[in-house]
Amino acid sequence: NFIMSTLETNLVQPSTGTSLTLGASRDTITIPSGATITNSGTATGFPDNTPAFRAYMGATQTISTASGTKLNFNNESYDTGSNYDTSNYRFTPTTAGKYLITASIRLSGNVTATNCQLYIYKNGSVYNRSTQGFNGDSSPTLTNTDTVEMNGSSDYIEIYFYHNVGSNLDVSGSVQNTYFNGFRIIGA
Repeated sequence: NFIMSTLETNLVQPSTGTSLTLGASRDTITIPSGATITNSGTATGFPDNTPAFRAYMGATQTISTASGTKLNFNNESYDTGSNYDTSNYRFTPTTAGKYLITASIRLSGNVTATNCQLYIYKNGSVYNRSTQGFNGDSSPTLTNTDTVEMNGSSDYIEIYFYHNVGSNLDVSGSVQNTYFNGFRIIGA
């Protein structure tokens, strides 16, 4: 027979040198609404969404027409695992998993182009692209977001831009409005 009861105590502690287990395989332990879990020790087995980074352009970059060009995100807002390289503009995470990657650029001036493309490159090849046209838009933005599985050792991500304006086009590097960021969302 199963008897349900309430245990009220201020401390549950295992024998010295052992561990404490709550529940068994396939059990559900519910933390009610309004309860707080406070961790003063080491928590394992919980996702922490790292490594994570945010890089941005510190200066305007001029992109020639009809040429896919890697964007120079040469400054960092943060980089939790030192996985972003500001000299080769590349994110190489050292933890395997699935990552949410976002890049957003702001173009300078009034832009008329039928084909502006913002690429996410993985290991030197196109992984995803976002395409948009502009009809005299003032300082338009173009964003690309996707999830990317990374092996945690050699996989890397870079951002490229292509346009068909017919002349050079500037990607704005002011007030951190052209950025590249990512973080781990799920383990391997």
